[in-house]
Amino acid sequence: MEQGEFALSDREFNRVKARVYAEAGISLSDAKRTLVVSRLGKLVRNLKLGSFDAYVDYLERQATPAEAQDFVNALTTNLTRFWREDHHFEHLIGYVGQLMQQRPRGTTGGRPKLRIWSAGCSTGQEPYTIALSLLAALPELKRWDFRILATDIDTSVVAKAATGVYPEGELNGLAPDRARLFESMGNGQIRVPAAARELIAFKPLNLMDNPWPMRGPFDAVFCRNVAIYFDKKTQGQLFARLGAILVPEGFLYIGHSENLGAGGENFRLVGKTIYQARAQNKARDAA
Repeated sequence: MEQGEFALSDREFNRVKARVYAEAGISLSDAKRTLVVSRLGKLVRNLKLGSFDAYVDYLERQATPAEAQDFVNALTTNLTRFWREDHHFEHLIGYVGQLMQQRPRGTTGGRPKLRIWSAGCSTGQEPYTIALSLLAALPELKRWDFRILATDIDTSVVAKAATGVYPEGELNGLAPDRARLFESMGNGQIRVPAAARELIAFKPLNLMDNPWPMRGPFDAVFCRNVAIYFDKKTQGQLFARLGAILVPEGFLYIGHSENLGAGGENFRLVGKTIYQARAQNKARDAA
């Protein structure tokens, strides 16, 4: 059954939209009909089903957890690269540099703590860029208890990200000093060095889960080009929850086409798509 052998009716499209909204908060517009046919059509074929209606019935009645996850994975988009929206990383370096000059907010065995969350990490370029940028600019961070949590709803990209291995083409367009931070594997692939890989915990996470399984607070959260897939109500709820898990005066970095909208009352805009949590914001206690 190839794409085009069966159509996606309005009823079927509405059922797909309702399910992915309930499962992942993703709001599909009518412009996504072709994407739905292309991506879900492969799953329908693999299950030897005859229609999208039959596929949604299958998901509702007998799908395994892995098959239900495949549905969500198929409808997410994973477009990213190293040092994407570079000004965010430059700002982060300045922010962490200031933290290092101040009295630490918390310690682990006498070591100052730094916690950063990459929410919607896709194939890992964002959290690895965070780690590589900070280690290169602030080598004394090696003496800190510095950890990065990297999460994504798509289990397949989380597994890929955890390897830290990428094709050499990922270096195209990078400045030489940045390209040199990676290890060549000699087979057309590069690898993120162990010093950066060891800082990051990759985990699957649905941002619609409530409560989230981890506790804060985080000094900074990157949630870039994620909220664009949500409706305004869901966006407001998400940004409000992110504000609650940040330390007072911590930073939230969002995508270039996003804004906080109704969820922004606990933040102030300090730069292009960079928001600071207001001082009165109360983050959760550290674990």
